[in-house]
Amino acid sequence: MRSKLIAAEPKTFVLILDSDDEILSSLKAFARGERLSSSSFKAIGALSKVELGWFDWDTKKYETAVKLDEQVELLSLIGDIALKDNEPQVHAHLVVGRKDGSAHGGHLLSATVRPTCEIVLTESPKYLQKEIDPESGIALIRL
Repeated sequence: MRSKLIAAEPKTFVLILDSDDEILSSLKAFARGERLSSSSFKAIGALSKVELGWFDWDTKKYETAVKLDEQVELLSLIGDIALKDNEPQVHAHLVVGRKDGSAHGGHLLSATVRPTCEIVLTESPKYLQKEIDPESGIALIRL
């Protein structure tokens, strides 16, 4: 992964992920390294593997909706990074396109880049903190 600071206010970075980079772990490592307390991001690119999920309200867990082990276009990736117990937590949703033109979307569980993923990440001006929501059981941003 390569990165470059492109604006100071608000602090904005471009991150370029290469083949075989995993998106979630790369974002988490970058946020930890830059000591980002909160940020949002968007991206496009292409992937060789992706696992998408959905939140099952009854079990209070993310379940796999689709796993694709094929070349797909990363049509849209959006998300945020906030701290939970002083560790960055990535929450992302994405849409991918298959060669037949069909699309799949959902909560990002894992994604392997091939050949590139171009991310624009902007630090939020207000501190965001995640806390466990008692009703859902998942970490949600609290203002």
